[in-house]
Order: sequence, then C-alpha cells, then structure tokens
Amino acid sequence: MKESHQREEALRIVETYSDLILRLCYTYLKNTQDAEDICQDTFLKLLTGSHRFSSPEHEKAWVIRTASNACKDILKSARYQSTCALDECCCAAAPEESDGSVLEAVQALPEPYREVIYLHYYEGYNLKEIGALLSIPAATAGTRLARGRDKLKTILGEESYENCI
Repeated sequence: MKESHQREEALRIVETYSDLILRLCYTYLKNTQDAEDICQDTFLKLLTGSHRFSSPEHEKAWVIRTASNACKDILKSARYQSTCALDECCCAAAPEESDGSVLEAVQALPEPYREVIYLHYYEGYNLKEIGALLSIPAATAGTRLARGRDKLKTILGEESYENCI
C-alpha cells in the first residue's frame, strides 16, 4: 500500500512540475541535458526529503527555489568556468542564425533580468512573490523587470516587442 502511494505521489510531482523545472533550468543553463539533470535532482530531493508544505503554492515555490539554486551552482562550477585554447575551438560549428524569437531574446538577457521575466510572464508570479522567491525586495524585482523589458525592446525592436506583450 505504501509503495502504491509513493508511486502516485511521484507521478503527481512529475506531471505537475516537470515542464516548469525544465523551462526554468533551460533559461539558466541553455542546455537541455543539464536542465533534465537538475529536474531529476529536484524530484529526488522532493521525494526523499521530509518536506512539509503548507499549501501547493509553498510546494511550487520550494521547487522553483531548489531548481534555480541548483542551476546557479552549476553555473559557478569549474566546468562552466573553464576555458579552452583557441586552437581547440577551431573545429566548432558556427552558431546558427538567429530566428528572432521572443524566447531567444529572453535567453540573451543577463541572469537577473531573465529570471524575473521568466517568473513573471511564464509562471505568473507578481513582484512580491518574485521577491520572496529570489530573496530580494519587491522593488528590486520591479526594477529588474522594467530593465529587462527595456533590454527586450532593444533586442526585438519596438514593433516586435509590442506584438509579443
């Protein structure tokens, strides 16, 4: 009986949060495989931990915070900080031409703007909630959101920006 309950809980968690975690992690890491790894790690922490959540919103906030912290840890790791010699990179393929998509423009933003825009537009959080999730004042979240929008306007162009809002 207990195993059946655990299986149901695992399915609920995967169905509820897999897309959210993958999208969030991809905005940080720009790498599908690393995003999938963080997703699995977050699920394991949620399933094996003794977390007690007061509401579904509390659980969702914990998931977002855990996944974003894991992404930040990866970005600080030596693997992401290492460099290579120029002759090692000469065989690398040229980057693909930009398709001008909104997601591509959001991913081109610096991390503080990218995470606030993602949480506001993709996850529907207000500034107070974003501030709580990121441990910053709501006013700072608002400033980052405004500056991120300005940067998106520059990247996309005024007309394209107006069409996507």
